[in-house]
Amino acid sequence: MKTHSPPNNTSSPLGFLKRLSAGLITGAADDDPSGIATYSQVGAKFGYATLWTIFLTMPLMIAVQVVAARIGRVSGFGLFDNLQKHYPSWLVYGLTCLLIVANVINLGADIGAMGAALKLLIGGSAIAYALVFALVSMLLQVFIPFSKYSPFLKVLTVSLFAYVATVFVAKVPWGEVLKGTVVPKIQWTADYAMAVVAVLGTTISPYLFCWQAAQEVEEIRASDEREPLKRTPEQGNDAIKRIQVDTVIGMVFSNIVAFFIILTAAVTLHAHGKVDIQSSAEAAEALRPIAGRFAFWLFAAGIIGTGLLALPVLAGATAYAVAGAFHQPYGLERSPRKAKTFYGVLVVAMILGAALNLTPIDPIKALYWSAVVNGVAAVPVMILMLLLSNNKEAMGEFCVKGWTRWLGWAATLIMAAAAIVMFATMGKSS
Repeated sequence: MKTHSPPNNTSSPLGFLKRLSAGLITGAADDDPSGIATYSQVGAKFGYATLWTIFLTMPLMIAVQVVAARIGRVSGFGLFDNLQKHYPSWLVYGLTCLLIVANVINLGADIGAMGAALKLLIGGSAIAYALVFALVSMLLQVFIPFSKYSPFLKVLTVSLFAYVATVFVAKVPWGEVLKGTVVPKIQWTADYAMAVVAVLGTTISPYLFCWQAAQEVEEIRASDEREPLKRTPEQGNDAIKRIQVDTVIGMVFSNIVAFFIILTAAVTLHAHGKVDIQSSAEAAEALRPIAGRFAFWLFAAGIIGTGLLALPVLAGATAYAVAGAFHQPYGLERSPRKAKTFYGVLVVAMILGAALNLTPIDPIKALYWSAVVNGVAAVPVMILMLLLSNNKEAMGEFCVKGWTRWLGWAATLIMAAAAIVMFATMGKSS
């Protein structure tokens, strides 16, 4: 039987680290191999001229992820479970289908990038490595409870420091970087507009909302102290403060890493005329003659570490969304026998993602269409999520207000504008 006192052991660094979980892992998973490819492409093509976008996305990402986390912590249910309870089923099912398509494509791209990165480091077959990575990740998710798996994911966040370290291996003109960041040379072209849209779409994605809300639910189930805030409002102040700190740290960490990936590509690739990068592995390979073997090794190894972190988030978010939308038992803390739909979707998503690497489908075009699908899905999901966060029936006395709510709506409007730009640009180019 659970007690109702909130955990307060934050006096030691270890105690503080233990309380960082959903926000930290979600933020780190945002910098997956597909994201690394996008940031590398943008940095290689436009140099310092897109660094400013990170300072735009950071507060917006924080607000949206705080809303998602609070929905899970207050209600004790995942995001799509809540959406199904309060909005038309046809709408929730439609958004679920879009999420499945985008996440499976993302999984395929990430699995392939990990295989390609390991091939760069040690030689061998990229496809074989990719399939092994997919199998190992899937088995870990199915057979290891979340409470034991979460510390492993936290450790993997360290791999992102590779992208900070890579910059310091190269010579960086910090004065030019600061000028380019504060006073960017914005280009009024379709390519530049699409680059900004790509950064927004990579940074603010529906699967991240699903994952963070679900992890709050997982931690309630795994804890002897936590209960949904609707049942134990006395835990509210501590829980909301923890969510804000956890999310701010996770998203700031994520955006700093994204900044350094763009900067690495700008300082090394763009500065040496290498402006056309097609994948994260190609970005790593291009670094070798320009920044040296150590920078190449750091960049390539980081792809594998971030991939291992991102695969369970992408597959898990897909499973949470489907199981929630159909009101089926879900959770990485449950056994497969007690959450058959959840684990079935997770396994199928991983298999389909891995299988994409055995087809002649162009992974770059696939990622492009994944971004399109994410752009379509993100805005309605964000609208429903923000409406839900102010629904007293769902949130009780813990409705989201103030800066979080206004920044959330600002993020939604900006994402809607980005989607319009994306489709307008597609129309011009077709």
